Amino acid sequence: MFATRAAQPTASVLSAGIQTRNMGTLREIQIRLNSIKNIGKITKSMKMIASTKVSKAQRAMEQARIYGSSSASIYENAKTASLETESHAFIVSSSDRGLCGGIHSSVAKATRRLIDAEGSDAHSSVIVLGDKAKNQMSRTNRDDIQLSFNQIGKSIPTFAEASAAADTIFTSGVKFDNATIIYNKFMSAISYEATPLRNYSIESLKASENFAAYELDDEVLQNYNEFLFANNIYWALVEGHASEMSAKRTAMENATKNAGDMVDRLTMTYNRTRQAAITSELVDIITGASAL
Repeated sequence: MFATRAAQPTASVLSAGIQTRNMGTLREIQIRLNSIKNIGKITKSMKMIASTKVSKAQRAMEQARIYGSSSASIYENAKTASLETESHAFIVSSSDRGLCGGIHSSVAKATRRLIDAEGSDAHSSVIVLGDKAKNQMSRTNRDDIQLSFNQIGKSIPTFAEASAAADTIFTSGVKFDNATIIYNKFMSAISYEATPLRNYSIESLKASENFAAYELDDEVLQNYNEFLFANNIYWALVEGHASEMSAKRTAMENATKNAGDMVDRLTMTYNRTRQAAITSELVDIITGASAL
């Protein structure tokens, strides 16, 4: 009798501790489970929004490709090349939006490789379109950044925005002759590639091998070269926007799938923990009934 009475409160204390611990664990699992379900709903909604924007971005990209490739064909037909004495600038095209994978870091890495290829003696000016690429470039090339733009990527870029950016670059005092625009080229719905787009100076264009075939006045050539620069910026922005929307859709799809997998695992853990708590309570009840 003494042994039974002594063991009974000890069993009650232990069962109370197990029950409290299990209930605390169940409560934590339930809170985390609800949080992940809400995150899954958000990522699913963002995926649907990105899916609707991809088709519009692709249509704008196809139009920009036609104008960009046709207007820049003068460089290819004239066989234009940069002169050795000319200065160079790199224009990094990105946006301010995130949650789209490593699309912004790809253009930053490609720009770093091009800067390293120029050599340590050459000072390259960097102009950044978008805060995401600016954050990436500031880690390694902070001193090279001469100008940056933000408020990019909220909607499909327009030629007016590209022209305003080009005018700001020309009037900002940044000195360069040739420019290389690094942007994400849309390859398919699931792939993109950081691609350079060259823009040459008037002197390089005049020194081209086949430039004599074009009978252009200096004033017309100046206006045309500025138009090419703005058009190339527009091409890069629109192409990068389409790549960004496609990458965002893929990223949100993967995030939604991962959230679903975590919900399944946590649901299984919750059920097992709950069953263990119920079994422990039943054991305590049966043990107490047997002791009585």
